[in-house]
Amino acid sequence: MNKPQRSSAETLDEEPAPASWGRAAEPAGWAACDLADSAAIRESLQQPERFAVLYDRYAIALHRYAGRRVGDDAADDVVAATFLAAFQARRRYDLERASARPWLFGILTKELARRQRTERARLHALARAWPDRPADGVADRVADDVTARAANGPLAAALARLSSAERGVLLLIAWADLDYSETAQALGIPVGTVRSRLNRARRKVREALSGTNPAAANEERS
Repeated sequence: MNKPQRSSAETLDEEPAPASWGRAAEPAGWAACDLADSAAIRESLQQPERFAVLYDRYAIALHRYAGRRVGDDAADDVVAATFLAAFQARRRYDLERASARPWLFGILTKELARRQRTERARLHALARAWPDRPADGVADRVADDVTARAANGPLAAALARLSSAERGVLLLIAWADLDYSETAQALGIPVGTVRSRLNRARRKVREALSGTNPAAANEERS
């Protein structure tokens, strides 16, 4: 997986990211595994290498999610951009929130939004290429109860027809396993908006799949 690198577009007054994410030498007795996300971010304000704790904890999950949406190659760039943006924005993080997972998925969602054409093209390609059997990656499943019959070209086509906002909410809950509150936090929207977008997305995909209810396993999560 590629590590975050500074781009030529970044301004000179931005703080550079650590040269090595998750490989910085640590003082004796420092236990990264016991450090809360918020504590790692707070400490990173003085010791930037502490931010590598978040990379070690969440890079794989973020890459897996991004890969299902835009493919593994594009996911490398998306995750790198996500951690760079998070590092640069860490001074604005709400340290009252112990877990940075929703925050990171929110930044990732913004990076994915910049690649809407890539995602739609991938979904359309899956819809055309696998009309009669489950597709690998994006169209393999929306949640545990989606059958192999549903997880094929029609599902990819249905996801492509959703608005970016609807698709983002549906997949954060179904693939990233965020609950309603975490999804609201990630996207910076009210929980009620999460519910309404999710309901619309489920209805549209269910209709496209002739009654299969996507993400039903998460129906009552809050």
